[in-house]
Amino acid sequence: MSDAVKHECAVGLLCLRQNRAYFQRKYGNGDYGFGKLALLLEKQHNRGQDGAGIAVLHLNPEPGTPAYNLEKSAAAEDPLADLLGRCAGHPGMNGEVLLGHLRYATYGRESIECCHPFVHDSNCLRRTLLLAGNFNLTNAELLFSRFQQAGHHPASRADGYLITQTIAHYLEQDANRHAGSPDWVGLLRQALNPLDGAFTLCGMNGAGEVFAIRDGHGIRPGFFYFDDEIFAVASERPAIQAAFNCSTGEVMELPPGKAVTLKPGGSVEISDCLDPAPKRSCVFERIYFSRPNDAEIHRERRKLGAALVPGVLKAAESDFDNTFFSYIPNSAQVSFHGLLEALNRIAFPAGKMVRFGQVAIKDVKFRTFIADAASRRELYMHVYDVTYGLVRPGSDTLVVLDDSIVRGSTMREAILPILARLGARRIVVASSAPPIKYPDCYGIDMACAGDLVAFQAAVNLLRCAERGAVLEDAARLARRDLAEPEHAENRMKLIYDAVTEDELHEEIARLLTPQDFHAELRVVFQSVEDLHRCCPGHTGDWYFTGDYPTRGGILTANRALVNFMENKNERAY
Repeated sequence: MSDAVKHECAVGLLCLRQNRAYFQRKYGNGDYGFGKLALLLEKQHNRGQDGAGIAVLHLNPEPGTPAYNLEKSAAAEDPLADLLGRCAGHPGMNGEVLLGHLRYATYGRESIECCHPFVHDSNCLRRTLLLAGNFNLTNAELLFSRFQQAGHHPASRADGYLITQTIAHYLEQDANRHAGSPDWVGLLRQALNPLDGAFTLCGMNGAGEVFAIRDGHGIRPGFFYFDDEIFAVASERPAIQAAFNCSTGEVMELPPGKAVTLKPGGSVEISDCLDPAPKRSCVFERIYFSRPNDAEIHRERRKLGAALVPGVLKAAESDFDNTFFSYIPNSAQVSFHGLLEALNRIAFPAGKMVRFGQVAIKDVKFRTFIADAASRRELYMHVYDVTYGLVRPGSDTLVVLDDSIVRGSTMREAILPILARLGARRIVVASSAPPIKYPDCYGIDMACAGDLVAFQAAVNLLRCAERGAVLEDAARLARRDLAEPEHAENRMKLIYDAVTEDELHEEIARLLTPQDFHAELRVVFQSVEDLHRCCPGHTGDWYFTGDYPTRGGILTANRALVNFMENKNERAY
């Protein structure tokens, strides 16, 4: 992806189902649990680089010793490396139940207080709660109010704090009603059913009882695996496969709305918990966020690349002799392979050759500390290097594949200016994703409508056609729905309904065109229909279609529209 878009986060949970002496005897490793958790986190490093945390629980601790140890890092360079370096060899980080987290700060401070796991302490082990997750809520204020009404004093408005304290509240109530193990399904139902948003949560109490749960729509990802030795949960399947050398089929998806629980010495139980809801798993995980070494994701990304062939050939005028194909590193590489395969199936029978190579190489170590804005923009484009001699100046069309185009600023200010040096007569930018038209409120850093280049394009088209009344009417209805949210509709759709897809794509191309850019620029987007065909199990597409799975999403879109019309540069939730 050319635009740097953050998304929340990665979680890893590991329970040893045998005592530590067993792992010492079998594997010769007294730190087996910590080593495996470290690997789970390392293999999900792509999901969070702003903070990291690990909690390690000790079963049956000696009186006078802590039941758990907690370490966090928000180091500027590499929080995970800093954290693992401090924890390695520490006797307190060698326990039976381990919970880890990696954080991307889509919202809020990048401070150690915001790092997971969160803790609700109690002198009673059953009432102690440790929690980490990948989540974003649209109704955190409701949670704040409910917490107050229950007689508590909230010390923060952060959704992580509020979720932890809400679950802890019902954990306390459960402990007051009866002795013994908590009714995890019942208390999680009470705590989580009122939430509007997306979440994958992993938690444990001080007695070593653990749970994992996803929201009813299954928006954010989660997977688990267990055998006679361990029980593990992670945000991505390949992390579990790498840590425990298991097959794709052995790693199960956390079922949306169900609670997966395990007690020390007990069996893994999967129970209905949250209200049933249509599954709307986030398709951006398949396009970009998740690593492509998941077998299913790898196949789907190749299909996404192949599906672009008709549009790409039309934009390049089917001129194989004078077209060079490439991609914008590095996450588009798998989709590019799918594009190449499909192109070759057309070119070879016609006696044509598909010319391809890597024309853009990202300098991952590039840094600039120049204060002057104009000079900084000039240097910014050199974040990418180009390969000279592959594209024939003046005659070639250069096709470059990207995962998606969100804001377009990196494309306009860095990528296209440096590609222009190759002298192509035409540049075609192909996106594996459809145009991103609507804000996200479920964990992706796309909360302001005015930041989205597709929204900018639609607004420009309406204003240039003297149809600003469409914007005013949509904003008026959005304000009404925000005041009376029970039957709210997504009023941003009215804006896109007023322009055609072809008009939108052409205007996006115009907005992406840098100053003093002499090549012709064309943009090709994936269709929503082809996206669904390529990724049939992930229908969460609200950023493309405006079809949000929850009321909070609809209200977010309406608030984003109102903010834009009132010149408020602020988040919509």
